[in-house]
Amino acid sequence: MANRPRAHSQAGARSTPDGESGATGSSSPIIELLGIFVLVFALQTVTALIGVGVMAGLFVLAPPLTTNPWTIVTSVYAHGSVGHLVSNSVALVVFGWPVARATTRLRFHAFFAVTGAIAGVSQIVLSRVFAGLPFVGNWFAVHPVLGASGAVFALLGYLIASNRLSTGLASFVDVPNWVSALVFLGLAIAVTLATAAPGVALLAHFSGFLVGLLAGRLRVLQVGSRARSEPTM
Repeated sequence: MANRPRAHSQAGARSTPDGESGATGSSSPIIELLGIFVLVFALQTVTALIGVGVMAGLFVLAPPLTTNPWTIVTSVYAHGSVGHLVSNSVALVVFGWPVARATTRLRFHAFFAVTGAIAGVSQIVLSRVFAGLPFVGNWFAVHPVLGASGAVFALLGYLIASNRLSTGLASFVDVPNWVSALVFLGLAIAVTLATAAPGVALLAHFSGFLVGLLAGRLRVLQVGSRARSEPTM
């Protein structure tokens, strides 16, 4: 790609039917997100020196959601430790790279922010519902959340539901919508439980993965003729 910049600029930049333009087949959104992770973590460190409450008010999503509404977005890019940052960064590269190469920078960043926000809000809201249940209530105690894992799980779900094998099977087998819904739900539960550990936001993982599966089935990140003709990735 480096020795053919002119061909790349012509083939990579395109306009979608709805007027959106941007480069497809680019890994730059991943690099940009990694840079944002590091920058936000640095800001967390600096603001924590001023006061933990200051840092939390800027980057930690906690109930009530209306108190610091900006944290619905900022918490997606924040992390609780270096290990947390590294693990999410590795998962982002593994699951996000093929997705980023099949869509535009704008769509990828929007997908990441929206699914991460949905996952975080779901963790807070649904925890209140499940916390009162007998036997399993302790699993869902309401805690502040931060981190990109909900959005990363959405990328994983999207990758599973939109790859050529999945879409090829769906085209050959006529599966009722209710069966597809049950399969998606069961898969989301299985993946969520597989990642269960103390301090892990299970409901955020579940919500992100499920939203990613649905988005992948609809191929919302496909652009131009790709969305109409063939499933990529």
